[in-house]
Amino acid sequence: MNALVVLAQSATEQPTGLCEDQPNAVCDWVLETTGSDALAGLAGGIVAPLTQAFAVLVVTFVVSLIARFAVRRIGRRLVAGGDRPSRITDLTPGLRTGPPDPRRARRVESLVAVVSSIVTVLVWTIGVMIALGAFNINLGPLVASAGIIGVALGFGAQSLVQDFLTGLFMLAEDQFGIGDVIDVGEATGVVESISLRTTSLRAVDGTLWHVPNGQIQRVGNMSQDWARAVLDIGVAYDTDVAHAREVIGQVAHEMSVDPDFDQVVLEDPEILGVETLGADAVVIRTSIKTLPGEQWTVAREMRQRIKLALDANDISIPFPQRELWIRGDGQVFRDGGDGQLATGAPGADGDA
Repeated sequence: MNALVVLAQSATEQPTGLCEDQPNAVCDWVLETTGSDALAGLAGGIVAPLTQAFAVLVVTFVVSLIARFAVRRIGRRLVAGGDRPSRITDLTPGLRTGPPDPRRARRVESLVAVVSSIVTVLVWTIGVMIALGAFNINLGPLVASAGIIGVALGFGAQSLVQDFLTGLFMLAEDQFGIGDVIDVGEATGVVESISLRTTSLRAVDGTLWHVPNGQIQRVGNMSQDWARAVLDIGVAYDTDVAHAREVIGQVAHEMSVDPDFDQVVLEDPEILGVETLGADAVVIRTSIKTLPGEQWTVAREMRQRIKLALDANDISIPFPQRELWIRGDGQVFRDGGDGQLATGAPGADGDA
């Protein structure tokens, strides 16, 4: 009788097995449905962790998208909210007001790109670690191993660490941004992209330079805050310098009030005066303050207008002139620059 009672009680009890070691909803459901401890253990040990890991990765993907969207939205708000006076007008009181300074937008664009990358890496790192935890993997040794590997990489890849630190400081200090024209030594061009490791420059001939940030020893930013077009105009020695300065100044003033350039030129042009007394010309220097990146356009237009104005006022732009002594057949001929050869005797050092 007692044996029958024991058999009845054992029949009403659920099978025991792997579900006791790793209890979860999938294992219990399979056990109740099939009554098979083996299938329940298999489902609890493989299917359930895979399902949890997949769900974690999906959530990680969604969080990554939301985080990047939030970073970009904050960047747009920073740009749109930058209606305070630009740094150009802050640095130069009384400066002409031109179009909004695009530097703020370029800097925010650079920071958004880097911050988005950092946020994406952090979110996915946390998500992958949580997904591995679904398989009951002990993450302690894994984190410790990662730390040891990180230290080893830190010693073995010091240049990479230097690139990251240099890139971080360059972005934080706003040394340059996307769209700036910079000179980093061997490479000069427009910044197309910035990361914590490299900076990409597009040269004027189309060459794309990838420069590791750690190798940038100094940066010459030619389009930050404001720029200046400096022109050295040479005139002949017999020119009335005061008259030449007046002509150049008139051209510069007319250009500064031209509707095509009045928003580009920030201040009235300056005729600084005689810069050098060269071998062939008297050089008059002119300076024009412009929006960043516009100095080359202004300089080209100014040279063309000055050339036309000097021609209209009979002011000569000199060019180098030389006398050549040619020896041949025992005779020496002198070319005076008029295309005619005349016989003559060279001086002490004339038989060149």
